[in-house]
Amino acid sequence: MLTDTTICAIATPPGNGAIALIRLSGTDAITIASKIFYGKKPLEEKISHRLSFGEIRDENELIDEVLVSLFRAPNSYTGENMIEMSCHASSFIQQKIISLLLENGAILAQPGEFTQRAYLNGKFDLSQAEAVADIISSQTEASHKMAMQQMRGGYSEELKELRKQLLHFVSLIELELDFSEEDVEFADRTQLVALAEQLHSTINHLAQSFHLGNAIKKGIPVAIVGKPNVGKSTLLNALLGEERAIVSEIAGTTRDVVEDTIIIKGVEYRFIDTAGIRETQDTIESLGIERTWQKIDMAEIVLFLADATDSLIANLNAIKKLQDYLEGMGKTLLLIINKTDLKPVETEPYSQYISKENILSISAKYHKNTDILIEKLHTHYLGMKENSGNIIVSNLRHYELLKKAEEATQRILEGLYQGIPTDFISQDIREALHHLGSITGEISTDDILGSIFQNFCIGK
Repeated sequence: MLTDTTICAIATPPGNGAIALIRLSGTDAITIASKIFYGKKPLEEKISHRLSFGEIRDENELIDEVLVSLFRAPNSYTGENMIEMSCHASSFIQQKIISLLLENGAILAQPGEFTQRAYLNGKFDLSQAEAVADIISSQTEASHKMAMQQMRGGYSEELKELRKQLLHFVSLIELELDFSEEDVEFADRTQLVALAEQLHSTINHLAQSFHLGNAIKKGIPVAIVGKPNVGKSTLLNALLGEERAIVSEIAGTTRDVVEDTIIIKGVEYRFIDTAGIRETQDTIESLGIERTWQKIDMAEIVLFLADATDSLIANLNAIKKLQDYLEGMGKTLLLIINKTDLKPVETEPYSQYISKENILSISAKYHKNTDILIEKLHTHYLGMKENSGNIIVSNLRHYELLKKAEEATQRILEGLYQGIPTDFISQDIREALHHLGSITGEISTDDILGSIFQNFCIGK
């Protein structure tokens, strides 16, 4: 990266705290810091990866006592000379230090500029750089592990290897075009078909994993649905351990969706308490019911709550109607029979519509078997994770590029099977190469980089 600027920024959030961190990066980072830092030994004489205690001064005025970390290029986060100052978290002190750095030649960093420089200086690829933002925003063990895996390489190496093989084949195919009059083949079509099939399969698997990755990142959505007054809000309160939703014996109390989250064994679940599904003339309640169906469409898991005191036929008809609606959507449906404290119930009649392992009798009011329900939710997550394998895609940009690359490899396969002209196959290979390269940053534009790093916090 060719730049003669040195950037600085406060890397810790505003607010009350003990310590704040100020970062500098650039060719003159050490020189600029030396102009305001006074220690036992000048910073220019310090070796890399050492801490120095000293004072920040504005001429003779003492601003603060600080601890300075020094990193010499290329062995730093950005690949440039870097300084990190740990000062007291007073907003006055932080702003004063930033002002002094600006007076001595630094400029303010843009959002994500430290990480952008790290990417441009080859410290990691673009997909790893994007994972830095995911690590910062991760709130659960599962989302943290997923982001860490991505930052440490994730599927980048696999994509790079497949891209390398495609580049080799496209070069052979284009060499054939140069000798088209001699009617020779430099590329073994059998090997190219095998590679295209492998690439298509790998890309498809990665794209499919986005379903899980996005759920882990944002919270696995769980919709609680059923007729009015079956205990949906009571169940939500029981799961959350607090009175989050209004509970009333009056049917139709919940007229809009109520959402909240809990973390189960390191995984976030986003529970959605919906309006009871029934025929109604109430305009407001009708809007709530309409939103219920929308939330069902968005959910990964649907908890259908039935009332043990209702007739068996009514409950069976309701579960059958919901199953018909969900057909082909790939969602997990759990039948939860509530209010068993009022009337014990046999689950056997329901097994003709839904598998036994997806049926559970509970009493939400008395928290009976709600722990088993939580365990079932976690089992569902483990099943999703096992199907996705070790590599999980969570970035929407990556997913969209993978889908485009998948379409291109499908055309490559169809072209090879049908024996279409070599130049058409070459064009599809280059399109697949472009989309895969855009994920890791081997192909990038200023517009793409700008849209990615502008969402980072300043100082990172």
